[in-house]
Amino acid sequence: MEEIARNCKVPPHSKWICTANHGFAPYAQEELRRMFGSVKSTMLVPGEVFAASLQAMPEDVQHRLRQAPPIFLRHTFLVDWEWCPGETEEVKPEDWLEPLRKYLMADFRLPGAKIAVQARKSEDGLWSGTALELKDRLQEDLNDVSVADFVVRDADWIISVFAGADRVYAGVAHPQDNLSDWSGGAIRFRKEEGQISRAKFKLLEAESAFGIPFESFREALDIGAAPGGWTSFLLERGLSVTAVDTGKMHPSLLSSPKLTFLQRNANRVKFKENQFDLLVCDMSWSPKLTAKLVTELLYSLVPGGTVIVTVKLLTKKPMALIQEVTDLFQEARLQVQRAKQLFHNRDEITLYMIKY
Repeated sequence: MEEIARNCKVPPHSKWICTANHGFAPYAQEELRRMFGSVKSTMLVPGEVFAASLQAMPEDVQHRLRQAPPIFLRHTFLVDWEWCPGETEEVKPEDWLEPLRKYLMADFRLPGAKIAVQARKSEDGLWSGTALELKDRLQEDLNDVSVADFVVRDADWIISVFAGADRVYAGVAHPQDNLSDWSGGAIRFRKEEGQISRAKFKLLEAESAFGIPFESFREALDIGAAPGGWTSFLLERGLSVTAVDTGKMHPSLLSSPKLTFLQRNANRVKFKENQFDLLVCDMSWSPKLTAKLVTELLYSLVPGGTVIVTVKLLTKKPMALIQEVTDLFQEARLQVQRAKQLFHNRDEITLYMIKY
């Protein structure tokens, strides 16, 4: 049995476990190539999770990812412990759990801190149970000797473990150094009783990921609003909402005194200048036509107003499409604050923009 405990802080390499939405890992890999040059990567979960070796120091990687947040790479953690078995030996979890426990307990950062344990695995990983069972096992082993306080949210440090098919990776980091403090960046919300659609989760995630204070807005325009997932969220935040769509809104919304529903095409409605301070659009439509519709309605948005738009990636070249669409918005005097594929986006990204 061969144990590898590798300190990835030795230049010029650092190794990272990287996660994107399913099917978008190649674009996350391309983002890393554009930012750091050569990237040696191994796919761990097809189209979603990969191990990437970068020609850069960990501190440099973390700094540059914070300065220029990637669109498709939603989560990463630095590998500073790695274990792999011999080629012909049958592996039992105890073969690597004990070395991992010893490594973690030797870490000077953990005693007295608030710790979140985040465990994941590939389908054929070196752990036959579920990821939750792996997390519970790790936490149980650490509890026996640790004085740390184990938490789910608001941790000082996150212990990340990924059990792959031929090796196990682990690392300890501050939440902000992982791009997301959720395991694998998979931020989850509980579906509420009577919730109109899961589209609401996109705005909930945008609120968290982009730090948008929705309660501070006064009046919103929701283009392509039906059946009302985003409208319901905005009404809950106390906004007055003008919802426009040729389709029907959910009956539960129509009685709201703060809702004005216009059942027609948005490009055939005339609004007052500077009427709104928030404009949102989540339509299953051509990206360029969406951009054209939104920019034609910008007269109704106050200077400094916020725009949130989902862009459908209906192409095999999404990075080129994103550049083209963001250029259109910028030409219309919208400053792009963030462009990101949220966990609750599917074949799309979310743009957060400010009118200037």
